[in-house]
Amino acid sequence: MMQQESWLPVCALAMLLPAQGRSARVGELQLALFLLGERVYALDDRDPVSGIALLSRGIVGDLGGEPVVASPLYKQRYALDDGRCLDDAGLAVRSWPTRLDGDQVWINLA
Repeated sequence: MMQQESWLPVCALAMLLPAQGRSARVGELQLALFLLGERVYALDDRDPVSGIALLSRGIVGDLGGEPVVASPLYKQRYALDDGRCLDDAGLAVRSWPTRLDGDQVWINLA
């Protein structure tokens, strides 16, 4: 059985600054949103090592052309595409698909 898509509006695109994180709450989820170029990425804001919602405050960059965010506490780097940790294969954060519709950022929670 295929899971149905569940797109929800998150924020206006103008709320996001290029190459900087922004936290957003959607229901019970605390998200970290990142705008790089024309693309918005969404990860779980909770750092898996500390348990604190702070990935949105991390340092955004790239590693070999792959967009990443580094946790501000312990510096593990997480791929913005899929949330995997590039420094420790045992760590990851959840990621969600996003889309832009006009000036609105949407997230698929399915």
